[in-house]
Amino acid sequence: MDRARITIFDTTLRDGEQSPGCSMNVQEKLRLAQQLDRLGVDVIEAGFPIASDGDFQAVQKIAASVRRPIIAGLARACTGDVDRAWQALQGAAHPRIHVFLATSDIHLKYKLRITREQCLERARDAVRHAKSLCADVEFSPEDATRTDVPFLCQVVEAVIAAGATTVNIPDTVGYTMPEEYGQLIRTLREKVAGIDKVTISTHCHNDLGLAVANSLAGVQNGARQVECTINGIGERAGNASLEEVVMAMRVRPDHYAFETGVASEQIFAASQMLAEITRVPVQPNKAITGRNAFAHEAGIHQDGMLKNPLTYEIMTPQSVGVPDSRLVLGKHSGRHALALRCEQLGHQFERRELDEVYRRFVVIADRIKKVQDSHLLELIQDVTNDNGAGQKFPPAATPRPFPRAAAAGAGANSADLHPAQVSGIAGQAKMTIPFSDHHSEQEDYLWGV
Repeated sequence: MDRARITIFDTTLRDGEQSPGCSMNVQEKLRLAQQLDRLGVDVIEAGFPIASDGDFQAVQKIAASVRRPIIAGLARACTGDVDRAWQALQGAAHPRIHVFLATSDIHLKYKLRITREQCLERARDAVRHAKSLCADVEFSPEDATRTDVPFLCQVVEAVIAAGATTVNIPDTVGYTMPEEYGQLIRTLREKVAGIDKVTISTHCHNDLGLAVANSLAGVQNGARQVECTINGIGERAGNASLEEVVMAMRVRPDHYAFETGVASEQIFAASQMLAEITRVPVQPNKAITGRNAFAHEAGIHQDGMLKNPLTYEIMTPQSVGVPDSRLVLGKHSGRHALALRCEQLGHQFERRELDEVYRRFVVIADRIKKVQDSHLLELIQDVTNDNGAGQKFPPAATPRPFPRAAAAGAGANSADLHPAQVSGIAGQAKMTIPFSDHHSEQEDYLWGV
């Protein structure tokens, strides 16, 4: 089955940079743009050239040096903004002027203080002027999801007639629900003349935690571009997260029959680079890129992971550039994971000895959040001394291989999925995890619940 191609429009350098505390200088923006190029995004919105001389220079430098993707610059719907954006972009191999104007009644009345008729005229004129400078013009009706739908249709139809090639439908304040957003995209496709000649885009904010869900609902209803950011940064609660949108489509090709050009193995590197540049850490439980996304502490989970990673991971960490899964020792861990870590540190136990190590481990783990190797080695030494005359436990046996299979489904990279997720395994990869089976598997499953 043919899979529709979704354009990934990255706005980390523009909307993402508008996050409080996330501003970047010219060199930082250029460095991140080069990583976004390696990531394989289709469009990089490099900045808002009228905003400052620094933003103008950043867009200009990125346009001159990053040649594969489309480079976009943002402009309000006025001649000065459009001209400034074009000055910054004209050295790009593939330039795009992105014009925006609010269309909701609340923005027209209280922010812009113009009528609907004036809004319509201003949008049409700005797109027409941008088109006279650049073949690729995108228009965004700001606060589209709170705009009167018949008026929104009227505005979209007008800018298409004026030459827009992409029409973006922003959920600027993160207000809409997925079913509403999907219906809005369907309505535009059904009622706007010429809509079949342009690309419909999504741009969803995360104020209610629905930015990714809304973006995917838009795609399911005909949108073919998604605007998103690395780590989901952006105004207020942020934007749709690039990594979540891309991996949702890649892990669930049965539900989202779409593909992107993103090299998912570069996702983690992009996430880490952004965190380093902005000095804003990724929240630990952030999907895909958080430090806990492939970490397991509960005994039941660890036991399952050691037997087959498919039990608790729906994609391989390597598929997004994370080196490997981690088994974290804490008060919820079981003896299976404890024995494994002890073996990795060079100690192997008989059943009675493991019981004593585990008993003391639980006492420590109940007092501290995470048991480090230093704690574990000290505990082992104490148990060794108590075992009599400083007797050492026997050294660990030679590790035996533990298979981690990687399967390729339709539209998925070979390292994306664990084998039972798809029918037909294209290939297998193995990694070695030291493991020694000291006790009943079923009994270990019951530990650390």
